[in-house]
Amino acid sequence: MGLTFTPYQIPGLLLVEGKLFPDSRGHFMESYREIDYKDSPVPSLVQDNLSRSRRGVVRGLHYQKNPSAIGKLVRCVAGRILDVAVDIRKGSPTYGKWAGVELRGEENRMLWVPPGFAHGFYVLSEWADVLYKVSGYWVAQDDCGVLWNDPAIGIAWPSGETLVSDKDARLPILAQADNNFSWRP
Repeated sequence: MGLTFTPYQIPGLLLVEGKLFPDSRGHFMESYREIDYKDSPVPSLVQDNLSRSRRGVVRGLHYQKNPSAIGKLVRCVAGRILDVAVDIRKGSPTYGKWAGVELRGEENRMLWVPPGFAHGFYVLSEWADVLYKVSGYWVAQDDCGVLWNDPAIGIAWPSGETLVSDKDARLPILAQADNNFSWRP
């Protein structure tokens, strides 16, 4: 049925949108067809991860450093989230800049977050289920992150209750993060 791949705010990020077929019963969509990605900038995806979170939860900002860097194709399958990606490619003209997009379960829209970006999200609805297809496997020694509210990044998170895991609350600011990504023009 085909997808569109639209560059989004920071070079490397893509909005990926598919067709949705609503009727009186609800809607139908194809959530993944390998052939749709064959000639796209999105590499092979090897695993699905699913998280369920309640309103006000912030997950992130996470990434895996090289040699285990992975990209994420993020979709909200139920509820609503503010999905955020931060450019952490040293030397990039957009280093430390962030982009955010609202993803909703009732839409067929995703955000492609390639290696070189930290990723996180904030739950806007009562509950949200977030599915991310990833281009590699989790490797504990390369698992890294950046503090979700680093003032140097200045993400405009929604106001209200914020719930962050102990692990995420202890992440370093970007200037002190373990990051081996470099920008390549």
